[in-house]
Amino acid sequence: MSESPKDKFEELFRMQQSLNERIGVRTSGMSEEEQTKWLLNYTRAMNQELAELTDSVPWKWWAKYQKFDAQNAKVEVVDLFHFLISMAQVLGMSADDVFTAYLKKNEVNFKRQDSGYTTKDAEDSRHI
Repeated sequence: MSESPKDKFEELFRMQQSLNERIGVRTSGMSEEEQTKWLLNYTRAMNQELAELTDSVPWKWWAKYQKFDAQNAKVEVVDLFHFLISMAQVLGMSADDVFTAYLKKNEVNFKRQDSGYTTKDAEDSRHI
């Protein structure tokens, strides 16, 4: 295996863009109509991947035949990343944009926990 890229998150975004373009989806410069279409496509795909992840876990408490399939669960998590990165790219977000937004949202979440998160405040995330 070749040397690992310096910025793995950035590399995931690069690889996903390459795959999307190979499939025929150019996420940059999309119209609002195209963004809406692809955000819905990716959301639907992620819902399916979540269902597949759920099926990797013995969630049917009434069924005795189920087994935990950790390997498949890992694959489904990776599938979710494919679509999540694609959604970010549809919205014009780079790996750096997602990282910066994550840092800000993480800070908000910690503040919510510090305050007991007793009330919903939609405005506390508007700056992200």
